[in-house]
Amino acid sequence: MTLGWGGLARLCLANAAIGGLSALPVNLFNRLMTVELALPALLPGFLVALHYAVQISRPVWGHRSDAKGGRTPFILGGIAVVGLGLVLSAWAIAMAPSPQVAIAVWIVAYALIGFGIGAAGTSFLALLATAAPDEKKGAVATFAWLMLIAGAIFSSVGAGIALKPYSPERLMLVVPVVAVVGLVLAYIATVGVEKRLGAVPAPADPALGPALRATWADPAARAFTGFVFLSILAFYLSELVLEPFAGHVHGLTPDASTRLSGGKDGAALLGMILAGALSTFKLGSLRGWAMIGCVVSAIGLVGLGAGLALVPFTVVLGLGNGLFVVGAIGSMMRLAAAQEGATGTRMGVFGAAQAVAAGLAGLIATGTLDLARVALPDGAAYAVVFGLEAILFMAAALVAGRILHRPMAPQLQPGE
Repeated sequence: MTLGWGGLARLCLANAAIGGLSALPVNLFNRLMTVELALPALLPGFLVALHYAVQISRPVWGHRSDAKGGRTPFILGGIAVVGLGLVLSAWAIAMAPSPQVAIAVWIVAYALIGFGIGAAGTSFLALLATAAPDEKKGAVATFAWLMLIAGAIFSSVGAGIALKPYSPERLMLVVPVVAVVGLVLAYIATVGVEKRLGAVPAPADPALGPALRATWADPAARAFTGFVFLSILAFYLSELVLEPFAGHVHGLTPDASTRLSGGKDGAALLGMILAGALSTFKLGSLRGWAMIGCVVSAIGLVGLGAGLALVPFTVVLGLGNGLFVVGAIGSMMRLAAAQEGATGTRMGVFGAAQAVAAGLAGLIATGTLDLARVALPDGAAYAVVFGLEAILFMAAALVAGRILHRPMAPQLQPGE
């Protein structure tokens, strides 16, 4: 059994909760550590990398949700763990007696945040993959991603307003409220959903090791894991260098470079809506849109690296990113649901590849840029980073093309 649009929209509130809670450590806490506490920017960078690193545990959570016969406890439990990590992080910012104690608490807290996001996010996507009819997966992927972004926006803006004027005491009031709101929202999203869908099929392999080997033995799943790693690595490489590029090479002021990033995000939203709508009306396949998105993104990056017009090629990059996101997530849901009893395990494997790639991207991009700027002018140094990113996107497109034309299981007919 699957859900109609009303049930799917309600279920995606859980993704809004995940997005809202995961925004605080990346945005608010990063700012408080580096500005109010005057700590090195490397510290929050390390903590964010840590929260990605522990998400390599995603296959464990996915398989556990398969074996236990339900996703909802892992969604709610994961969000509760994220909330605990947020409260601990806020306490260390506001009330820790020494920097040493604060750092120790932050390490524990960010690990909890990563584990919680891994458990909740993997289980949510596995549940969504089985709840969405096959013909709606593109549109549902679009809506789920938009809800993730909306949750992050509302959380960041709402917390920012509630923290005025800032004080440690106010921080300790606001953060627990945000955590509770996220948990309540996730409960509203998931209550009764799995009863309507029926029991989760028992996994063919009740132990994690054999289940992972079975997933890796599937050529389509293995190839798609490679696609996820390559494409997500490419996707995040420009996150930390686009605005500095606009300043160093094109002389944009901070407010102008921020508007440039906003234009890129707006183009990405347009690409998401376009890919979701067209795939729903059978115009192109999800894997096809993922491949096209990779190629369009590469074109935008080549234009930026070649010193062509900044705004148009930034928009091209954003549009390609949006097409890619919907095609990739929709394909991920479809491929994860193709093997009955292994949806959570497969989603966990894909999610682990995504987390590792996202964690590496920032280090690779900034490290490559620093090395290149030692020997090259700024424009050429940034071109090296954008060129590397374009190559990765094209490699991902080739992998997606191979998957698109490879014979699949009956649930995965090409062109659907």
